[in-house]
Amino acid sequence: MRAGAKLAQGIIGLLLLASTPAFAATSVLIWPIDPVLEADQKAGALWLENRGSTPASLQVRVFAWRQGEFQEQFQAQRDIIGSPPVANIAPGQKQLIRLTRTGNSPAGQEQAYRIIIDEIPSPLPTDPAAEGPKAAIRLQMRYSVPLFVYGDGLWGKADSEGKRSADGVGKPQLSWRAVTVQGKPYVELRNTGPVHARLTDVVLQQGAQERPLVEGLLGYVLPGASMRWPVPAAPGAASVLKGRVNGQDVAQAIRQGQ
Repeated sequence: MRAGAKLAQGIIGLLLLASTPAFAATSVLIWPIDPVLEADQKAGALWLENRGSTPASLQVRVFAWRQGEFQEQFQAQRDIIGSPPVANIAPGQKQLIRLTRTGNSPAGQEQAYRIIIDEIPSPLPTDPAAEGPKAAIRLQMRYSVPLFVYGDGLWGKADSEGKRSADGVGKPQLSWRAVTVQGKPYVELRNTGPVHARLTDVVLQQGAQERPLVEGLLGYVLPGASMRWPVPAAPGAASVLKGRVNGQDVAQAIRQGQ
């Protein structure tokens, strides 16, 4: 699954039951879309609300999230447990998913996870008297929510109540360079900081012209990782890469590295 997909929006996979018609069974609202477990928190909450007109059966799994060889990597783990693992939600109702840490996280480190929420399709209704196709394509919805977990001495977010020192809030350290992959131009971003970088509204500025890499969310670069994205034109020596990092109000230039 691509990390640049919009958070908490469905990534549609087809269950090929036939050729036509097609429909989605449910509409699920998820919040918060950026959950964290700070160093002093043993558990957190994720809410699922069924905004559709039919019951929703959802499977909840939490995977360890890594980045290697410029790819997203997901692995089974037992450090964070989502409970209940299956939620049956009536229309208009909501369900609390408890995210529980089973042990201690390494001090001064951020650990990344992905919460994958899959719709469990219900059987298609059958009506022997109905005319037309007897089968349909059923759209199965998948939702992906990032989860970041912190060890002692490092915080993910500022504390408005002042219980934690703002000095402990981690910041990513980004640099970029131009690369060519199979004859096509890319930008490669590296993060040497202790926490992830969430990149939005990223543009490549060449002279007076700014070209967006994508609209909205580009993706994430986890601590110690490097990721690549295609660009509309090969960057020159004077090119500037700008974007908003972790929800910054204003886009800032990202340092160009080697």
